Amino acid sequence: MAIFLSLAPFGVFSLLLLLTTAATSASAAAAVAVLAIVYDIVRGNTIKIFAVGTVIMFGAMGGYFSLTGNEWSNLGVRIAVDLGVIIIALFSLAVRVPFTLQYARESVDAETRALPAFITANYVMTWVWTGAAALMLVANVLMIYLPSAPLWLGLAIVFGLRNAALWFTNWYPDHLRHEQDKRAAQTPAPAR
Repeated sequence: MAIFLSLAPFGVFSLLLLLTTAATSASAAAAVAVLAIVYDIVRGNTIKIFAVGTVIMFGAMGGYFSLTGNEWSNLGVRIAVDLGVIIIALFSLAVRVPFTLQYARESVDAETRALPAFITANYVMTWVWTGAAALMLVANVLMIYLPSAPLWLGLAIVFGLRNAALWFTNWYPDHLRHEQDKRAAQTPAPAR
């Protein structure tokens, strides 16, 4: 649930970008990101790198567009957001707190949190999200060179990549548990 809530600002941004200016879209996304952080705090959860990075990214974009009066193309703004997500994810990896780890810690028991495989799995999942964001960036850049391509094509690619990363985030921990259970079942019982 928490990872879905962290994506709400991106949904708001994408929807509004189809209807209004980049300044309005980014400012609204920043406001939704702040509300998501407040919601987390009220529920007793921690403030997360990805959430703070999202507020900073959309807040800076909204402020820049509002103060300068500059308007970028929707494609240019989406490229900036893709770069922002990549920077946030790489920052979380650089400080050795993969952003998925902060969400995962709040959804598992203490015994699971202590497992080395838990940390490793979150590095893998964060790299998958980083890769998905990089592919979204590539898709958006390609749209510059294919101006006759329909808008829905770029949106479908981005939507598909995001959903693939979400699917992997849900599938991978279950896969690891299944593999661990399989290995445990194959291990012979100690002799008595």
